[in-house]
Amino acid sequence: MEITIRQAQPADAKSAAPLLIEANGDIAKRMTGETDWDKVDLALQELFKREDNLHSYLYTYVAELDGKVAGIMALYPGDIEAELDQNLNKWLAEKGATNPEVDPEALPGELYIDAVCIDPAFRNKGIGTQLFTYAEKIAQQTGFTKLSLNVEIEKEPAIRLYKRLGYEIVSPWTIIDEPFHHMVKEV
Repeated sequence: MEITIRQAQPADAKSAAPLLIEANGDIAKRMTGETDWDKVDLALQELFKREDNLHSYLYTYVAELDGKVAGIMALYPGDIEAELDQNLNKWLAEKGATNPEVDPEALPGELYIDAVCIDPAFRNKGIGTQLFTYAEKIAQQTGFTKLSLNVEIEKEPAIRLYKRLGYEIVSPWTIIDEPFHHMVKEV
């Protein structure tokens, strides 16, 4: 059982979209401007294949186990978020989305972990931990000294996990009018 982690490719869109939906929950509807889950999936596949948004394969890493996509991690520099969010806002407005604005999630100077999700069939095999370790390696290779993420304040098990991994709550955050903790790890 060997887990490999690699840069995502456009061909991974069909496997990645359901994991992005699971990681983001109802926020995925806002990210895509869709209300029907099948359309959310298709819209995320479209965004994943493009290079002008934060949901692109360019900012996603895939964990594979036995040749199958077992998990994903979306990871990007906070410095580029505003520009790529503008592209997404424009795309959403062109689609006629009712809420075309997306909320910022990262700060400049941070390498931001936007989403980590493991396929239910592959959970409890250490894949999530390996993805977080991989994020640290990328941060070090690219000169970032901070990794960050946001977590809903009521997700106590996730908060405990992130604290065990070395993340600290540094500030409150709001995404789509919901309260989150902004957590940072120095690397």
